[in-house]
Amino acid sequence: MHFKLKILPLTGIDCSNDIYRITTRTCIDDLVDSIKNVGLINPPLLRKDKAGYIIVSGFRRLAACSCLEWSTIEARIIVPEKTELDYVKYAITDNALQRPLNLIEQSRALKMLSSFFSDDEGLVEVSNILGLPGNPTIIKKTESICHLPWPIQQGILSNMISFSMALELGKFARETGISLAKLFCDYKLSLNKQMEVITLIKEISAREQISPQEIMQSDHFQDIMNDSDLDRVQKAEKIKFYLNQRRFPEITKAKQKLHKNLKNLKLGSGIKLISPKNFEDTTYTLQLSFKDFDELKDRRTKLDNIIKNPNLKTIMN
Repeated sequence: MHFKLKILPLTGIDCSNDIYRITTRTCIDDLVDSIKNVGLINPPLLRKDKAGYIIVSGFRRLAACSCLEWSTIEARIIVPEKTELDYVKYAITDNALQRPLNLIEQSRALKMLSSFFSDDEGLVEVSNILGLPGNPTIIKKTESICHLPWPIQQGILSNMISFSMALELGKFARETGISLAKLFCDYKLSLNKQMEVITLIKEISAREQISPQEIMQSDHFQDIMNDSDLDRVQKAEKIKFYLNQRRFPEITKAKQKLHKNLKNLKLGSGIKLISPKNFEDTTYTLQLSFKDFDELKDRRTKLDNIIKNPNLKTIMN
């Protein structure tokens, strides 16, 4: 890289021009403390422009120095003038040298690069050199991330939304994708639960011929989300139950009926009656657990009483 060190007034640097911004980090407290105590070790990288200087890399460093009320700053100026592609490469390289780029930063970098290539081969070659994904399919998927609504990207940064889930959310209408992302992040749903919610909403949407957003805007759904008496775990469970109930109304009724009859059976400890999954079969399973012979005899007595209980016939019919 060809550059020269130069002392510049901060007012001569256009900090509002962020065409080369890759970093997703906005907090500068750590940098302010570091620069205040040990100075600016790694000067920002700038390019000359007609109106002054543009930041290629070092947005947070410049913001920290501005916060410290510096009037001038030492910067690395790229010389001689390069092509736009060169400036993008410098921005990616300088950022990657500081730390591994996260998914959003990789996406931003690939978006910058892709505008210079009309074929996959050239983009793949440069991407590999810069330490970015080198597979054409992965490159396209990764680049698409930075085009998603910001709440989805925030979910990725907070590790609440995975790469694959972000791509899935991107298939929904913008408003729906944002609503789902907020739901997943606010209630801290695991990936499995996120997939379960999405599958249920898709199936309800197809079954009832309505949009996913209409499902999420339904009175019952909103009542659960706005219930101040419920914590996030309870809300998540109620939302999942509501979606299951709406998707499988007959199965839900059967489960509720079973639960009521099981309570009336008064099974007690050590005895468990398991119904067939989704009532798609007629075979029930009875589990007995006991520690010794006396407990086994007690279980047998209870079992005789259960067999005589009319609620068992109701369950079996």
